[in-house]
Amino acid sequence: MKYQVITKDGRAKRASMETVHGTIQTPVFMNVGTVGAIKGAVSTDDLRQIGTQVELSNTYHLHVRTGDKLIREFGGLHRFMNWDRPILTDSGGFQVFSLTDLRKIKEEGVYFSSHIDGHKIFMGPEESMQIQSNLGSTIAMAFDECPPSHADYDYIRKSVDRTTRWLARCKTEMSRLNSLCDTVNREQLLFGINQGGVIDEIRIEHAQTIREMNLDGYAIGGLAVGETHEEMYHILDVTVPHLPEEKPVYLMGVGTPANILEAVDRGVDFFDCVYPSRNGRHGHVYTNQGKLNLFNQKYELDHRPIEEGCQCPACRSYSRAYIRHLLKAKEMLGMRLCTLHNLYFYNKMMEEIREAIEEHRYSEYKAAKLAGMAGQKD
Repeated sequence: MKYQVITKDGRAKRASMETVHGTIQTPVFMNVGTVGAIKGAVSTDDLRQIGTQVELSNTYHLHVRTGDKLIREFGGLHRFMNWDRPILTDSGGFQVFSLTDLRKIKEEGVYFSSHIDGHKIFMGPEESMQIQSNLGSTIAMAFDECPPSHADYDYIRKSVDRTTRWLARCKTEMSRLNSLCDTVNREQLLFGINQGGVIDEIRIEHAQTIREMNLDGYAIGGLAVGETHEEMYHILDVTVPHLPEEKPVYLMGVGTPANILEAVDRGVDFFDCVYPSRNGRHGHVYTNQGKLNLFNQKYELDHRPIEEGCQCPACRSYSRAYIRHLLKAKEMLGMRLCTLHNLYFYNKMMEEIREAIEEHRYSEYKAAKLAGMAGQKD
C-alpha cells in the first residue's frame, strides 16, 4: 500500500491510496453491500457506472450465510461478485454491539447465536482474520468490541483494553495468513479501530496506543450509535490529531451528508453508511436542495427528474411522477432507481469534496452545501 497526502485545506485531507485492487482517491464514501450486494437490486456494473470506488461487505453476515469457505473456492469475494475494485470487509465486531441478546464476550472472543437460525458461533480475532482472508478483501478490519457510547467509565476502559489486546492478535494472525502461498490476497491490509465511547481521555490514550502498532490504516468506531452529532464531532476533534497523518483515517458507519462534510473538515478520509440505500428503498432521495419523499402526493404529476442536472441513471431517464408510481405500486424498479440516485449523489459529493480541497476552498464549499441541503423541508 502507498498512501500519499496530495494537499490539505485546514485539517481536510486530499489523498491517494494505492492498493492491489486499484487506487482509491480520498475522501471516499464506500458503498455498503453487506452480503456482497447493494440492497435495492444494484449490480456491480451499476456501481462502476455511478462512480463507486470501494465496496464494503460484512464478515459476520457472509460467514453465516453462504460462507467464507465457499467464497474462497471462487477465488475470493472479488471474483464471486464480479467486482475488480477495492473491497473493505468489516470484522464482525459491530455484531458484538448489535446482537446484545445473542452473544457473550470473553477474552478469547465472542460466542454468538446466529440471528438466522440460532446455531452457535465463536468468533475471535484469529477467526475474524481467517474469514476475511478467505474473502480476500483489499482491506480487513480488526476485530473489536463496539461498546455503547454512553456506557460507564469502567466498562469502556476494560472494553478498550481488550480491543487493544485483540488488535495485537489480529496483526499477528494477518501477518501469518499473508505469508501463506495459497492465501487469496497476500497483500491484504489491516486497519485498527479506535474505541472509547464519548470519553476524551480513553479515546486519546487508545489512539496513541494503536498508532504505535504501525497499521495500514486507522478507523474510529463506536460513533453514530446513540450520541449526539455534537458529541461525535467533539470526539473527532480530540481523537484524529493523535492518529498518524500519513495513514488513512476511517469513520465507521457515518453517515448523513452533513456528517461527512463535518468529518472531512476534521481530517477523515473514509466513510460508509447504509443511509443512501436504505432511504432509497423507502422513496427518500437526496438532492442539493434537501431530501425528498417521493411518496408525497405533490410529485404525482411532477415531470422533473429527482434533481435537475443530475447524471445518475434515474435522473437521466425518469420523472419523479413515474418513480413515485413505481414506489406506490411496490415495483422493485422504483426502489432500485432511488437507491442508484442516492449512491450517485454520495459518490458525486465526494468528488466535489476532493476538488474543493484541492482548490483550497473547502470551507466555502461546505458552507454552501449545508445551506443548500437545509433549504427545503419535505
